[in-house]
Amino acid sequence: MPATQISAVTQSEPRQAARRNNGLKTWLTVMNATLGAIEQTVWQGRELAEKALRAWREMQAGAELAREEYEAIAQEAAQWPERLKRLSKTGWMLTRLTTSYRLWGTRSAFMSRSRMASALDELHRKNAQRFVETSLQQGGAFLKIGQLLSARGDILPQPWVDELKVLQDRAHPENFSAIREVIESSLQQPLEKLFLEFDPQPIAAASIGQVHKAVMHDGRCVAVKVQRPGLSEVIDLDMALLKLFVGSIESLLPPTDLDTITAEIERTLLEELDYRNEARWMSDIRSRLSDVSGIKVPQLIASHSNKKLLVSEFIEGRNFGSELEQRREAGDHAGVSELLGRLLDLYLRQVLQFGVFQADPHPGNFLVTDSNELVMLDFGCTMELSKAFRNGYQKVLGAALVDDSEAIANALTELGFRTRSGKPDTLLAFSNALLNQIRNAAMNMGSGRMIWPSTEDMLAEGERLFRMAEQDPVDKLPAEFIMLARVFTTLGGLFVHYKPDMDVNRYLLPHLIGPAFQAVR
Repeated sequence: MPATQISAVTQSEPRQAARRNNGLKTWLTVMNATLGAIEQTVWQGRELAEKALRAWREMQAGAELAREEYEAIAQEAAQWPERLKRLSKTGWMLTRLTTSYRLWGTRSAFMSRSRMASALDELHRKNAQRFVETSLQQGGAFLKIGQLLSARGDILPQPWVDELKVLQDRAHPENFSAIREVIESSLQQPLEKLFLEFDPQPIAAASIGQVHKAVMHDGRCVAVKVQRPGLSEVIDLDMALLKLFVGSIESLLPPTDLDTITAEIERTLLEELDYRNEARWMSDIRSRLSDVSGIKVPQLIASHSNKKLLVSEFIEGRNFGSELEQRREAGDHAGVSELLGRLLDLYLRQVLQFGVFQADPHPGNFLVTDSNELVMLDFGCTMELSKAFRNGYQKVLGAALVDDSEAIANALTELGFRTRSGKPDTLLAFSNALLNQIRNAAMNMGSGRMIWPSTEDMLAEGERLFRMAEQDPVDKLPAEFIMLARVFTTLGGLFVHYKPDMDVNRYLLPHLIGPAFQAVR
């Protein structure tokens, strides 16, 4: 072997060894954290058993007051076998995903370049299938997270996008007998007295509930959304496991305010467990949008709605994502652009004018009717912005349009963003990345055509932002921004994927100029 080749091999060995050590270290970290959670759960179960034994002995000794305590403990104890099973399945899936990606660097070092791309696609698909399988089996928080990721075709590898689509509206349904029990127990009437007809087959099944089509005794066709039974008992475990997983890979993520992000996920999930919140927001947003043409929100049937049931007007329509795909395949690019433009206008209107917005814009939550109306569904995740935050967000958008970095930095600081150093550079980099497309469109008002970034452009931008976040992390994010980022990154994923032709000013400027004009008056 020539000396130059020997030298190259000798130099590469330490790097390969470092990769192996890093992969092993990460694997051990995640495994240790998962085993720690299982151990903690087992010890909690043991403490529960000891409490039950003490209560039983007291009850046998004649302490009548211990009976109620024992019955309460027995109910809690009945949940533990299922919790242990859930913890082991979901925790092991997350461990396998993290480990496989961290070990990829070592595996790829022994592959040819021609084999590497296809092998990575195979790994993506296998991991996505693992995530989908576990999410569909377990439901709860991880199914909800999968739904959010399913709309992020701009940042996820294509195999992940392909596999996650099944989570949007085809989660495993509950047995109809369990659904009937929820309806009858919550409304205290037999199903036949409540509805003239009720289809036992759900038309959609999601993470929190499933929807059935029914007919009221007065002839109205309605959608009946029923919460999955026993969900409240597993959401807390899912969130504990999610926090554990995020904590175990925190060193691999861009430094940011992860506590606020996970807290917002938990808050919204807990709010979604009470359908009375969703009923209130559905009625509120329906009223606000009543004079906007081309947009529909179902009418609430309050008499049949409560904490676990949400009954509303049934509107016939096609899935939004399927409609976009059908139009694109038919070569109807103008139709794709018009539909996405209307969706953008809908969210700008909610955020900048109403200060109240539905914060879960994945394609499964929208329908397109035969008359081309856009139907918005599922208000379980809805957020209200304070007037101060809404005004601050308008300032950021306005300053971005004229590329005023100082005004952007001041507005972000007023909203509650903080970097570790106190300097605005990282904040400005992220705001530019989010708003560059809007600014570019505004600077080319006459063209009416967006220039969308390539995959290579987005990867390069992502690497640059990652480096900046490492050098000066964003240590504090306002909670409101988490939901806004969720909405606009999801919408951004759709826009980058379909690349619509549109003049963004047509949609953006009326919502910026209108409030500003009203404030002057």
